[in-house]
Amino acid sequence: MARVRSSSSSSGLRYCNPAYYLKRPKRLALLFIAFVCVTLVVWDRQTLLREHEEEVAKLSEQLSHLKSLVEDSQNVQGDATKKIMLKGRGGEKEVVLDPIDIQRREKVKEAMIHAWSSYENYAWGQDELQPQSKNGVNSFGGLGATLVDSLDTLYIMGLHEQFQKAREWIATSLDFDKDYEASVFETTIRVVGGLLSAYDLSEDKLFLDKAREIADRLLPAWDTPSGIPYNIINLAHGRPHNPSWTGGESILADSGTEQVEFIALSQRTGDPKYQQKAEKVIVELNKTFPDDGLLPIYINPERGTSGRSIITFGAMGDSFYEYLLKVWIQGNKTSAVKPYRDMWEKSMTGLLSLIRRTTPSSFAYLCEKNGNSLTNKMDELACFAPGMLALGSSGYGPDDSKKFLTLAEELAWTCYNFYQSTPTKLAGENYFFYAGQDLSVGTSWNILRPETVESLFYLWRLTGNKTYQEWGWNIFQAFEKNSRIESGYVGLKDVNTGEKDNMMQSFFLAETLKYLYLLFSPSSVISLDEWVFNTEAHPIKIVARHDAVTSGIANGNDRPKIRLRGRKAGRTQE
Repeated sequence: MARVRSSSSSSGLRYCNPAYYLKRPKRLALLFIAFVCVTLVVWDRQTLLREHEEEVAKLSEQLSHLKSLVEDSQNVQGDATKKIMLKGRGGEKEVVLDPIDIQRREKVKEAMIHAWSSYENYAWGQDELQPQSKNGVNSFGGLGATLVDSLDTLYIMGLHEQFQKAREWIATSLDFDKDYEASVFETTIRVVGGLLSAYDLSEDKLFLDKAREIADRLLPAWDTPSGIPYNIINLAHGRPHNPSWTGGESILADSGTEQVEFIALSQRTGDPKYQQKAEKVIVELNKTFPDDGLLPIYINPERGTSGRSIITFGAMGDSFYEYLLKVWIQGNKTSAVKPYRDMWEKSMTGLLSLIRRTTPSSFAYLCEKNGNSLTNKMDELACFAPGMLALGSSGYGPDDSKKFLTLAEELAWTCYNFYQSTPTKLAGENYFFYAGQDLSVGTSWNILRPETVESLFYLWRLTGNKTYQEWGWNIFQAFEKNSRIESGYVGLKDVNTGEKDNMMQSFFLAETLKYLYLLFSPSSVISLDEWVFNTEAHPIKIVARHDAVTSGIANGNDRPKIRLRGRKAGRTQE
């Protein structure tokens, strides 16, 4: 590179030498060439400046990584013997760390530093980074989606300097007064969930105040005759509505995936209105809940009834079923939240009816259903289901517990093969299953989704089988090989050719890298006994529920007292 710069610079200066033109009398030509001279010199200096800025950015990223390594060496006492003292509900205990796990966790942490530094350098404060063009884009109305989504990942990984810088941006620049048609679902899981998780981890009230502020702007979406919310709302002016392409209907996943966040918000503020709005949705759906627990993806917000439409554990259905289980866990499995568990078990009965197996390899997969017809198609999004089944299996008796855990392991094997079946070893968006062909990629893009890694994390935590760590490591390496570029991470337009897109999705930092990091961390780091993850992988503290029950679902009229444990001494907030 030095020789190239030297050559272009000396060439420009040679043409700028007046003696060179003494034998060239044509003034017009002389003026033209002089103009070219100046342009060459300016271009050369701009090139040097640009390269200097890129080198500084790289050095800054390397310095940040070195700082994190120093912090880790300070935090992990006795690292020479690979032992640490961990605190849990049962007191302190000594844990022997696997050196391979330590090495892999550091690699994932370095990937997070690279992704975050790229966002800092090219898209700070904007929603998402476009790495190839090195600019930001406000795909969520300018709410700093990547920044808010990444808060708890930064905190968990010990990247405290980056966390504090993000916190300062939230304190000074995060503004929700946007004339923007926001998705109630996306805003809840990313922004409300991200802020609540940052609060539970740090106990910094700024995050709770901000979570309440954005939730208040979302609340009018639930003002419908049935209580089933509209899925779109203008953040500045209200005016909730549904997208035109749904024919005025509300979407099942979008309407049934706010309960974890809104219940947590009521618990932490003592204001029951958030919990009441979100739980009324479940009350309404429970009135006509079918025996198989499977609901079509469209619901009428006026009547609260479902019409004839697709039933799926993939897009637009998935997280409704996830939250039935997770609200039960969030409430510490008390009688106040048992109706959620009952509804979830009905839905798992329905899930069993959608299981089919391929030939010749007998991969288990989840069909989609329309009326009485089944479609042999499964979204990668549905790869959250193995983790959900594993997480919920312990609530059954011994026989059913084993049955559902075995099914979870079978589905995880299928999802892992979604990755292994392509040339890039990254999964496509969905798969079709044909007799004698096992699985075939349908929509062939990959946008850095976390669902399979999420399930591997749960299965490793719940079974201790290190095979799931190996599978996760293979997926991480495929992301490193195919998606990592100098300025961040990108998805693939085609998992067969490896052609890259130009977007670093916020959930790559919020979910994919976080689950990979936890996959190689001790099980006491964000223990499943103390935390529940929302559908955007934001950990929320588990708090026992003892409120009254109405219409089969807790109504949230009590003002619960909770105790949060974090870096500071425990304290009670009312």
